[in-house]
Amino acid sequence: MGYAIAEAALAAGHSVTLISGPAAVAPPEGAQLISITTSDELYDATHRAMPECDVLVMCAAVSDYKPATVEARKLKKRKTPFALELIPTRDILASLPKENRRYLVVGFAAETHDLEANARKKLRKKNCDLIVANDVSRTDSGMESDENAVTLLFRSGALQTISRASKKNIARELVKIISKMSENCLTKKS
Repeated sequence: MGYAIAEAALAAGHSVTLISGPAAVAPPEGAQLISITTSDELYDATHRAMPECDVLVMCAAVSDYKPATVEARKLKKRKTPFALELIPTRDILASLPKENRRYLVVGFAAETHDLEANARKKLRKKNCDLIVANDVSRTDSGMESDENAVTLLFRSGALQTISRASKKNIARELVKIISKMSENCLTKKS
């Protein structure tokens, strides 16, 4: 979805910095690519890129937890039970400045239940301007599919749905909506 949004933004004439981990698809031509492999690298890259952006779209499906320790060598198989200690990853959306932001923040909420309620909670808690929520419990759309269906929740309380379609079509619709939001913000500031 992130690559589709980057491609749609480029096609609409926007400059794009794409912060991405390893992916099976090639990044869109024309995007400035920042390659990362860990959630900590994503956190750092986002904070470095953020002062230069007008719109920050955070659609990475970063794990909520990571191993507490990383071993330099392979752990050999044993006959006794093994427990892996996990610690929370840093919450990138929650770490963004809350006051005097000069850019829009668009977050994503991958949910398996209570889609609208959980997305609204995330919108408020993470101080986003827009949350794009999708039901990842479905097998016909979302994470492992070329198609998706999303519900947009705006800070104003408005709600909008984009029915099941290709991720490229959804990305084009999102870029139109986000561009309009950005224009409205610039108009209010001047």
